[in-house]
Amino acid sequence: MSPKILKSVPAQKFGGFHDTESRKVFKQDLIPHKFTILKERFFSVNQWESYSGKAFAAFRLYDFDGNPVDREPQKGDFIRIDIPGPGEPEARGYDWVEVTDICFYQDSFSESISMTCRPSRNPQNKKNRHVAHFYSSEATSTFMISRSPDYLKAAVYGRNERPNFNAKFFDIIRNLFIAVPGIFGVAKIQWKQLTDSFLDFD
Repeated sequence: MSPKILKSVPAQKFGGFHDTESRKVFKQDLIPHKFTILKERFFSVNQWESYSGKAFAAFRLYDFDGNPVDREPQKGDFIRIDIPGPGEPEARGYDWVEVTDICFYQDSFSESISMTCRPSRNPQNKKNRHVAHFYSSEATSTFMISRSPDYLKAAVYGRNERPNFNAKFFDIIRNLFIAVPGIFGVAKIQWKQLTDSFLDFD
């Protein structure tokens, strides 16, 4: 299976990838209201764990200077990810990504919003440029929501996923432990929890 080619998703060049999508059909007159709720959830990064359950990772939004913020994400922000299990000691047990792009598309029949993130340094540690993530800095995750006349979709597209070997020995072991299962499909199952929860309005 080949990765989907989408205008706001970086091209797949090497390593692992996944296309994780959830779709839900609604009556056309309900679509605008449901999409408004979906957008609120999408931009409420600090609440993602509450949608997907405690077994999933916890997300926290930070600004460029590493200060926690409670607002919509912006390009240049960072997201701290707390994955159940051991984390990177240098990053106090957390993984970090930077928001590198936010895109909006709309025409007469459809609308989509995407946010692309890339493994990054810990913005709270100015002296260390080390990538604090189990994937290398070339990997990306693009979060996307969209509406059409009769359905809503939430998705996560992973591209160029391979372990981060630019780390200390025990961090490399940890990165392999998390990254390899992710490349082989475990991450897709976890992201599906999030995309399904975005569309759960009951």
